[in-house]
Amino acid sequence: MGGTSRQPDASGTIEVAAGIITDARGRVLLTQRLPGTHLAGSWEFPGGKLEAGESVGQALARELREELDIQAQEFAPLISIPWHYPRKTIRLHALRVTAWRGEPRAREGHALRWVALRDLDATAMPAADAPVVTALRLPPYYVISADAGTVGMPVPPPRPDPVHHREEETGAGDALADALWQLRMPGAERGDLRRTAQALLGARPALRERLLVNHDIELARTLGVGVHLRAAQLRELRERPLPRTAWIGASCHAARELELAAAVGADFATLSPVLATASHPESTPLGWKRFAELVADARLPVYALGGVGPRDLGRARAAGAHGVAGIRAFAVPR
Repeated sequence: MGGTSRQPDASGTIEVAAGIITDARGRVLLTQRLPGTHLAGSWEFPGGKLEAGESVGQALARELREELDIQAQEFAPLISIPWHYPRKTIRLHALRVTAWRGEPRAREGHALRWVALRDLDATAMPAADAPVVTALRLPPYYVISADAGTVGMPVPPPRPDPVHHREEETGAGDALADALWQLRMPGAERGDLRRTAQALLGARPALRERLLVNHDIELARTLGVGVHLRAAQLRELRERPLPRTAWIGASCHAARELELAAAVGADFATLSPVLATASHPESTPLGWKRFAELVADARLPVYALGGVGPRDLGRARAAGAHGVAGIRAFAVPR
């Protein structure tokens, strides 16, 4: 990321803006860091440091004009995360560039390349870009099945959704067809959970890429699907328990748990309860203000959970969430 350097703020954090630019084929534009710079040779999203008095959008528009000779006109926030490198701390603000004029070209000697989303290699990028890559791949909705027998999971036509829903009730429309799905059957034996999951995958093989089982890491390995970790598991793990090809989520309720989730290599977290819920009446809701404060310090994408549903997506994103997760708000019983 080029541009004029800005001194860190009072906390020592350097504010950085990064732009997600996609072409008509859905490929993402990357630039290569120049020799002699921090993390030279790595590939990253174009952008750079904020100058004094600039907003994130203003800084990104300036950087894209200077680096790529394009006029960025509209942005949509994707994720904002703090990241600690050995010699500096940054806050990376990643924005989707939704409208621009011109044809990107390297004005400062950077190598450029367009990469399909599925081919983005976070290991060849600065560490702070890894959560951005994850956020690009995550859908906005995360649906949790409390009981496959009553809520329903995916079966052959008419719909590819693991729960029955009506568009006018969820407000999500067909976006739910691309959601992540967690199979959570409290009290069920592992054998029952395994048979249910196998039946789902047999009916909908494509679901394998979006399905997670609740807490059972060994079952997830056996099935070749993801796992959603309980908060208590985060304190026991020392490394990522599944390969990068499987999703790992984590249940979080406080700042320490969000930090542990990032430390063990979870892809995302749920943070709850945001609002009061009938399922956990004894829990004190965070409220949107506290939720936003916790998400601001998280180093991974976070879904809002607890008393929220598809209609709350805009409010959740305004508070820094990647999306919304839920059980009852997404489902219509059979």
